[in-house]
Amino acid sequence: MPLSKARYAGPLYRALNPVYAREPLSGRGAELFGGRFNSKGTPALYTALDPAGALREANQVGSLQPTILVSYAADLGPILDTRDEMVLEQYGISEGAIADPGWRSKLLGGQIVPTQDFASRLIADGFVGLLVRSYAKGASLTDFNIVLWRWSGDDCALRVVDDEDRLSRM
Repeated sequence: MPLSKARYAGPLYRALNPVYAREPLSGRGAELFGGRFNSKGTPALYTALDPAGALREANQVGSLQPTILVSYAADLGPILDTRDEMVLEQYGISEGAIADPGWRSKLLGGQIVPTQDFASRLIADGFVGLLVRSYAKGASLTDFNIVLWRWSGDDCALRVVDDEDRLSRM
């Protein structure tokens, strides 16, 4: 399926559960539990384009829990841009399906989560991630995330910004 494949180079942010703070590049939490854009067993990093967005994303359910805010330097591609409605149409998914607030209930109920299927097809087509609008409470129309399924290897570089090696001391 010929689609334009974009790159992203710049900062990314992620608010980690402290349990995973020593492994900010593992994707282990998402792998264990699954998420909107990854099935259980598929590691993923859910990142935001700004620090406030990362905090909103990490604390969508319940009260604010302890988090570790991490910054990354990224140069990644190809990334699928979900703002392109024609691309979504080619994959048979709509922005409404991507924004569906019921995805978590479907996951917990053992039902098919359309966004996980969408992500699986993107992975099979060679995308390392996708740029997607944030649907976290308090997000604006200009708040975006990048969900990654691959962040190292050919054409991918993601580095934790931790010049003083603080995370290793946690």
